[in-house]
Amino acid sequence: MPVKQLPSRADHVGSFLRPKSLFDAREQWRAGKLSAEALKKQEDEAIRDVVAMQEKAGLKAVTDGEFRRDYWHLDYLGGIEGVEISGETYGMAFNSGISVGTPFVASKVGPYKGPMNDHFKFLKSVAKQTAKFCIPAPGMTYMRGGRKGIDAKTYPDLDKFWADLIASYQNEVKTLEGMGCTYLQFDDTSFAYLCDAGFRDQVTARGDNPDKMVEQFAKATSGAIAKRSGNLLVTTHMCRGNFKSTWMMQGGYEAVAETMFANLDVDAYFMEFDTDRAGGFEPLRFFPKNKTLVLGLITTKFGELEGKDFIKRRLDEAAKYVPMENLALSPQCGFASTHHGNEITEADQRKKLDLIVELADDVWGSA
Repeated sequence: MPVKQLPSRADHVGSFLRPKSLFDAREQWRAGKLSAEALKKQEDEAIRDVVAMQEKAGLKAVTDGEFRRDYWHLDYLGGIEGVEISGETYGMAFNSGISVGTPFVASKVGPYKGPMNDHFKFLKSVAKQTAKFCIPAPGMTYMRGGRKGIDAKTYPDLDKFWADLIASYQNEVKTLEGMGCTYLQFDDTSFAYLCDAGFRDQVTARGDNPDKMVEQFAKATSGAIAKRSGNLLVTTHMCRGNFKSTWMMQGGYEAVAETMFANLDVDAYFMEFDTDRAGGFEPLRFFPKNKTLVLGLITTKFGELEGKDFIKRRLDEAAKYVPMENLALSPQCGFASTHHGNEITEADQRKKLDLIVELADDVWGSA
């Protein structure tokens, strides 16, 4: 089977820094000083601007910057019927000590009923390039809480939970396709988190098998897209945590690579490789031959610009395991996985995108 091509060798994860005007508007809305209608108008304007920014940078796949979201994952997961957002952290925190809430499955899982389909509809209407939409992978519903995060009376049998969750996602994939979506990205920190020895010990202590979790999460995403049409490009992005320029986990992909690649049937994999915390490229020896690997070699956590020669050397190193024609380039994560944003300026954000496009032109002849 031939490799399914991305719109461009230069890609990105999807979230961008919120402009101050939008950040302030959301604060006013939370305080009851701005109507939902007025907020939406400001969001619409900001999204038009960020789409135009991406297109001007030369990107061939554009997102809405996730400007209508507070968190990259919780906003979607909380819109699934039967799923609530809890303040429980399950002992997980970023290296800064900060933690965030987590999903709790309180009743039978049903279809997604939140507003994000309307979000995609608007993106599609303003994008001149491919409208890329990003949602959390199904495994994110289970990863933090495990068995404790699933109501035992509703789901005494976890197999039934997974079946219902996969059906919910299949329904959403069908809905998005019907709206004209041709590029869908599943954001999933679970695989990179399960590279961390400490986290593996933590989930083992709660009664989970980390290796089985890798397999289950991969199969859940594959099941979610099993009924898609051949026109839908599907990717998965993975990272070790991204919140106000902090991180949560560390460890190379060796612990998960073979099982993940064998069971996760997507067209391309966005993989974080910007620091030593991600380990070396050796686990890529398990990479499928007919897929694309998007290397996250450009950090979004600080503004200092990477050198072109350094990134080209890194690409050459990765090409020892995955042919250069199967590679692409992106930041390691979003610039603002949450509404807070990373500790980086909008000017530096743009320079990072420009660098990625320029490198793609240099290495592959065309971004």
